[in-house]
Amino acid sequence: MQNLIETALTDLVISRIKAENSRNQEVLTKLVKHLHAFVKDVEPTEEEWFKAINFLTQTGQKCDDKRQEFILFSDVLGVSMLVDAINHRSKSTITETTVKGPFHAAAQAFEAGENIARGIEAERGETTVVHGRVLAPEGNPVANATLDVWQSDDIGYYDVQDVNQPQMNLRGIFKTNANGEFWFRTIKPAAYPVPTDGPVGDLLRASGRHAMRPAHIHFWIKAEGYQDIITHLFVEGDEYLESDAVFGVKDSLVIPFVKNTDTDLAAKWKVTAPFFEAHYDFTLAKK
Repeated sequence: MQNLIETALTDLVISRIKAENSRNQEVLTKLVKHLHAFVKDVEPTEEEWFKAINFLTQTGQKCDDKRQEFILFSDVLGVSMLVDAINHRSKSTITETTVKGPFHAAAQAFEAGENIARGIEAERGETTVVHGRVLAPEGNPVANATLDVWQSDDIGYYDVQDVNQPQMNLRGIFKTNANGEFWFRTIKPAAYPVPTDGPVGDLLRASGRHAMRPAHIHFWIKAEGYQDIITHLFVEGDEYLESDAVFGVKDSLVIPFVKNTDTDLAAKWKVTAPFFEAHYDFTLAKK
């Protein structure tokens, strides 16, 4: 009887899936098949299986309106980047995508050139100007595109993690002009650890892995007639580019943050020298 259960149970469970939607039928069937195969391969003890269930329970309990532990769980297992890769296969002329991450939140709209760094971060951090264009595949400018931007501060914290930061700090929404241009002021982001005070942190420690992400700025770009894009700009030279905890780095998204002492250029960008300058042109795919 025991052998019968082990060999026949998977087929029995699958035989009872009778979804009206064909995609639901496919996904649920494969979920049961692969999950059962995993259990047969690993042969967990009952104690280990309940520990796994408790891990998932704690992961859900750690989620709130400011933190998404399940996204973080997906990220550190490389699943988020695998889904990203499947959905954005080989578009050589289009800006590459990467993970959304768990820290996206509501942001206020800014005019071009405004500073998204407020509070002590603006005084403590290294002034940075980020500018570029949003383009169509053929190189034409995309006017009125929306850029939703968010980043960590100079010591590696997002506003939703740090009660000392103002709400909506280091995040903002910008529009491109008629030439597809955008620019804003901020501070240079820092490398930081993903949160390790929850189940995902336990998982990383059990795996013998570090929790660090290389310094970056997030971008979520939308424009009428074009596919949305979620991506990062990574700081060239960061020590964690080759070992990002969430596997999100792509070479095309690593750019220099150039230190500039030109006072005339500083005046143009409404900052004081020295400052850092980061330039990137995003190319969107048409719908």
